[in-house]
Amino acid sequence: MAHQLSKPAATLGQVLQFVNTALDGKRITIVKNIVFILVLLNYWSFLYRKFLVGGPLRAIQDLQLYVKRVVFKQLRRLPSVQAKIDAELGKTLKDMEHSIMSREGTNVVQNVTLPKHGFSADKVMEHLNGFQDMRALDWEGGKVSGTVYHGGQDLTNLLAEAYRMYAVSNPLHPEAFPGVRRMEAESVAMVLSMYNAPADGCGTMTSGGTESIIMACKAYRDMYKDLKGIQYPEMVVPETIHAAFMKASGYFNIKLILIPVDPVTCQVNLKKMARAITSNTILIAGSAINFPHGTADDIVSLGKLAKKHNIGLHVDCCLGSFIMPFLEKAGFPTVPFDFRVDGVTSISCDTHKYGFAPKGSSIVMYRNKTIRKYQYFLCSDWTGGIYASPSIAGSRPGALIAGCWAALVKMGEDGYIDSCKQIVGARQLIENAIRSIPQLDVKGTPVASVIAFGALEPLNIYDVGDMLSERGWNLSPLQNPAALHISVTLPWAQSAEQFAQDLKEVVAELVADPSKAKGSTAGIYGTAASIPDKTIVEDVAAGFIDLLYKV
Repeated sequence: MAHQLSKPAATLGQVLQFVNTALDGKRITIVKNIVFILVLLNYWSFLYRKFLVGGPLRAIQDLQLYVKRVVFKQLRRLPSVQAKIDAELGKTLKDMEHSIMSREGTNVVQNVTLPKHGFSADKVMEHLNGFQDMRALDWEGGKVSGTVYHGGQDLTNLLAEAYRMYAVSNPLHPEAFPGVRRMEAESVAMVLSMYNAPADGCGTMTSGGTESIIMACKAYRDMYKDLKGIQYPEMVVPETIHAAFMKASGYFNIKLILIPVDPVTCQVNLKKMARAITSNTILIAGSAINFPHGTADDIVSLGKLAKKHNIGLHVDCCLGSFIMPFLEKAGFPTVPFDFRVDGVTSISCDTHKYGFAPKGSSIVMYRNKTIRKYQYFLCSDWTGGIYASPSIAGSRPGALIAGCWAALVKMGEDGYIDSCKQIVGARQLIENAIRSIPQLDVKGTPVASVIAFGALEPLNIYDVGDMLSERGWNLSPLQNPAALHISVTLPWAQSAEQFAQDLKEVVAELVADPSKAKGSTAGIYGTAASIPDKTIVEDVAAGFIDLLYKV
């Protein structure tokens, strides 16, 4: 028995001796050294991004935030702390629910199951009119930032008729709806011409700016995987870039490198962007204009960077859309931003903003067809047949394509130049009023339809926004830094002077009597900024989305 037990022990000893010998060998020593070097490179890459790209001050701030987040996460494990958080979340969501649901009134007739018998046309219209009569923000009076990009009631009536004519159409079947195919192709061609695309320029229509941007990111990811063999793609973008890039990062597993902007110009820091580019970078991006501040990044310098590293450069013109291309012809100063800039390889433009097309249409453009092909989804071995689609959706509403085409040809170049004059003229009036108030400061140098402004201490800009809200104005609060944002639309051309007057009066009231500040918005954003664990803020945001589906 003892002899039998000694056999496994001897075998185990031989295995251990073999392993020790192998680990002491020259080849394995080389492997261990390589692994050690790779680990060092990984940590060096992390430190490089944190200190040289983000800067030492930002690295220290990130470290402090990380420590706070870890501590806060552990504190949340305590039942008493979690109960307090849950109670505050519940209160916040209850307030949000009241804010949303109260606009519907008390006489809402709910329809949560299919009616046993279909409604008559008159009853359907009765319900639709009831929904339309619910208490809404005064966007028609030009008191709401962005939200509704309205080209006038006559144009809206025309778009509604175009929608009616093509309500059942689907561009997935061009043989059944040849007119829709033609209108989509012509809409893309017209926008390409606006942005001075080369002869080989091309594009597709999408459901909005977000889809246009994520389609471009998907195209670059697939293209550089194919052409350069990049397995771990990265994109380097300004921190003011549209959140659609964050969404694309999550959807398509592209590492997102955010670059800070200059605090004065609100343009991306070019030196830090250059440092952040690696062999895994598939694209860089800039805005013309960005949503927060309405400033345009230095697209010419970004183009040089993209050319130097042989990578893509996407220019987000979703908000600049039909304003940026017409600034010069409307008599306003402009900056280089389109395909005339060497290095620009793709541009996104929302036709449903200042193009006044129906909501749900945007164009993503490419310098050549080679890039665009990587946007497509192609499946040659599906049992249902060969399947191909240009973007995320399969079936798409041809009615929206008809509406987009109708808006473009009805407005024409002269119509868009005129709307540009009115919109940018209103923005300039508002900007001049803000600059005349010593307690306020304009963020960067606005070039198109958007302006953002902050306040000098002790004045709190959120208090200014709250008091303007009491007068019926609805502006967008910004954070990091605190500011208010206005996307000037066509209705603002009639209300800009009144806004300027109200703004001056509100600031004067707060300066004379600081106790008038209620601090509601300031409290919300101040609390959000002070919470190290942003999952709590995300819980609130998720709760808001849940409320959108509450009946």
